[in-house]
Amino acid sequence: MTEAARRRLLVMDVDSTFITAEQIDLLAAYAGSQDRVAVITERAMQGELDFAASLTERVATLAGLPVETLDAVRAQVELTPGAAELVAAFAERDWPVGLVSGGFHEIIDPLVADLPLARVQANRLETADGELTGRVHGPIVDRATKARFLIDLAAAVGIPLEDTIAIGDGANDLDMIAAAGLGVAFAAKPVVAAAADLALPGPRLDEVLRHL
Repeated sequence: MTEAARRRLLVMDVDSTFITAEQIDLLAAYAGSQDRVAVITERAMQGELDFAASLTERVATLAGLPVETLDAVRAQVELTPGAAELVAAFAERDWPVGLVSGGFHEIIDPLVADLPLARVQANRLETADGELTGRVHGPIVDRATKARFLIDLAAAVGIPLEDTIAIGDGANDLDMIAAAGLGVAFAAKPVVAAAADLALPGPRLDEVLRHL
């Protein structure tokens, strides 16, 4: 098969990759736990902490926040420059794109509702009586989950793993970057940049198109 005829699958991390911020850090600002949570987030992204355990600890600080806080945070979120253009370029070629995130469906889904995405997987925040309980509902999306997402989506759309691309910035993305045919570190932590096939400094996400 010629290079031009090969279909590709792109799977991207969301926080600090597809969007410019970390969702949990924005939420923590409303809970008064921003400084504590930001330190934990940074250590988790550097690979110094287990992601699932660190997310559980960070989400616990959100207990009691009104559900409406999610709307306020969503309004603060900005797509990374070139993110929408990258998805559009893949759509033009009939190449599928998936997002997999340690963030939250409640924030991501409305944000990307109009984008041509094949699949989105993220965590869900548990709520009760109009407030966040401080717990995640269901299994946490960790680095192993992200790799399975890539592998399962590739199988579902009939694209060989060697024709997949994974883009991420933190340690939680290492397994999917390793599993992909092309693993891309985007404005990434040193541990991720060292492990990836390609390291892009940013700021534009669609820079990856030049390498396909």
